[in-house]
Amino acid sequence: MTPLRHWLHIVTLVVACTATHADAHEFWFVPAPAPQKLGETVPLRLEVGEFFEGDAAGFSISRTARMRHYTAKSQQDLKPFLSPVAPEADVLFSLDSKGHHLFVFDSEPLTISLSADRFHAYLHDEGLDFVKAVREKEGTASLPGRERYRRNVKTLMLVDAAATTDRTFALTTGQRLELTPLQNPFALRPGQSLGLKVAFDGKPLGGALVKAWHKRGGQLLIIRARSTADGTVTLDLPFAGAWMLSVVHMVPASDTTDADWDSYWGNLSFMLPERGGVTHQVAKPTGPLTPPAHR
Repeated sequence: MTPLRHWLHIVTLVVACTATHADAHEFWFVPAPAPQKLGETVPLRLEVGEFFEGDAAGFSISRTARMRHYTAKSQQDLKPFLSPVAPEADVLFSLDSKGHHLFVFDSEPLTISLSADRFHAYLHDEGLDFVKAVREKEGTASLPGRERYRRNVKTLMLVDAAATTDRTFALTTGQRLELTPLQNPFALRPGQSLGLKVAFDGKPLGGALVKAWHKRGGQLLIIRARSTADGTVTLDLPFAGAWMLSVVHMVPASDTTDADWDSYWGNLSFMLPERGGVTHQVAKPTGPLTPPAHR
């Protein structure tokens, strides 16, 4: 057990970095049930896979660029408490304050090369056809797609349904590609809409394809919508339960000869309660929130 007051225990499981993981698209925090009770211990788990089915991606210092925990009154750097060697599948975390809890993970970059046809199919699926157009214009469309990718992942938790006065759910944390709710997800009832702001390098990202993933009765539901010029997008969430929202953005690679494109994979997960009932709050879209002072 480490001396950090939140960090209780590490469940060790070596995670193999297989070709399946390298090819898999989505990467997310498994959302925790909401609301949690004060003092509850919850597992933090990253998964990688497709169709909202995944395997443990694991936590380790070498693969983590940043990992932080935010509440209304504090923020905490969690990276120093990760494993310095083999990835660990799960960590247990004690929720010892009421309100919203936001966990943020940014990965170190990895490179991958795909055949031209596989690369273009993936671009189309993620709404990145403009990259294919650039390749065609430059005469490189028949070449493999060499990509350097990074993950920008978030998950939201709620402790005590009555303690919802803070706006931690709307916090912008400085991720390169970031999805930020404009409404409190825990205030929604199934069938209502959630507004989001999509930003890249802190600026609104228009035209981005945002997907909302949900499983119900063994059936996968994917809802797709494009962000407007001001970076906002609205998604209808018809069912309670676990939701995973994803977006991908790609720019020409710089400072490397190993990749032609840099991609960023943004993700936000949370649990939509069976019934809403917490106070509905709309984040002011006029400017980003400033993270609380470090403790």
